[in-house]
Amino acid sequence: MARKISLTIFIFALSSIAFAQSGRIKPLETPTPTPTRPRVIYTTPTNFPTVKPTPKPTPTPKADADGDEIISINSTLVPIPVSVLDSAGRAVTNLKLEDFQLAVDGKPAEINDIFRSETPVRLAMLFDNSSSVSIAREFEKKAAVKFFKRVIRPEKDLAALFSVATGTRLEQPFTKNSEQLIQAIENFPTPEGATALLDGIIKAADYLKNVEGRRVIVIVSDGDDTISDSTFEETVRAVQQSNCQIYIVKTTDFENFKRTGQRGGNANIRQLSAERRMQELALQTGGAVYSPIDERELDQSFNQISAELSQAYILNYYPEELAKNNEFRLISLKVKGRDDLIVRTRKGYLVSRK
Repeated sequence: MARKISLTIFIFALSSIAFAQSGRIKPLETPTPTPTRPRVIYTTPTNFPTVKPTPKPTPTPKADADGDEIISINSTLVPIPVSVLDSAGRAVTNLKLEDFQLAVDGKPAEINDIFRSETPVRLAMLFDNSSSVSIAREFEKKAAVKFFKRVIRPEKDLAALFSVATGTRLEQPFTKNSEQLIQAIENFPTPEGATALLDGIIKAADYLKNVEGRRVIVIVSDGDDTISDSTFEETVRAVQQSNCQIYIVKTTDFENFKRTGQRGGNANIRQLSAERRMQELALQTGGAVYSPIDERELDQSFNQISAELSQAYILNYYPEELAKNNEFRLISLKVKGRDDLIVRTRKGYLVSRK
């Protein structure tokens, strides 16, 4: 009898950036409840499906608990989520299949299908509540409150809130009610302790990995990490395996502006390392880093994040040959003849045989 082989496609990118461990002994974290994970139905266009060596399928409509149609597909299919923005940060929504040019491992590849839909978002915010962000504390809170009010669509989206300090704590499980999220922010204690940001990112990715929808992690932090057990490479792997995009509202420039009246400052080695880590996480996951110094720039940042989260293209690619186990495939995507557009997508995928 032939054994069924299940291939799970996920994105994986390794970075050469090293993360130095502090060697500190962390106190025990306050235990948090483990969320009940819903049954997984891999879908298009909202999720990366399990890949099986079968011909191109005909999608079979189903319905979830809310009666919304779900299209389940088992195939050698690689869905590629894409956000396309103009120079002003507005979503470009009128592109067609023939406008995109895909390359896999540097070779031209055919895009078989294209979808455009307002995909439901499943979001986890990581709110830095360590002592390193005392100066930016109120700015962080204002940023988080504005984000939830502007970006979360109650009829579609769910969001959860984590605080990050010496440990990571789930402050508000998934909810569509932005007022519950805002209340959780207002109830945060005074910032204190070290910053285990990488550990927190892994915890958020694990929280998201079995939910339906476009999985997003938003980090509000200076990006510094002083005590995580996890390495940067482990963090990238966890985020990519969970198919999460990372957007970062970085508070370092705001802190510098408050101190000196200038956006930039004399960054030390640790700050530069934090900057590179945040940029790399966003790059590899198809997200972005924003560094506002005032409310006007904060509004611009959230306008751009909102545009990307509410509108997306899903491109379907069927590999001509079945990839080898643990083979990394590099993705390159652009819009033909439109170098003025910003195209954000993941940088590749890794096939893993289980």
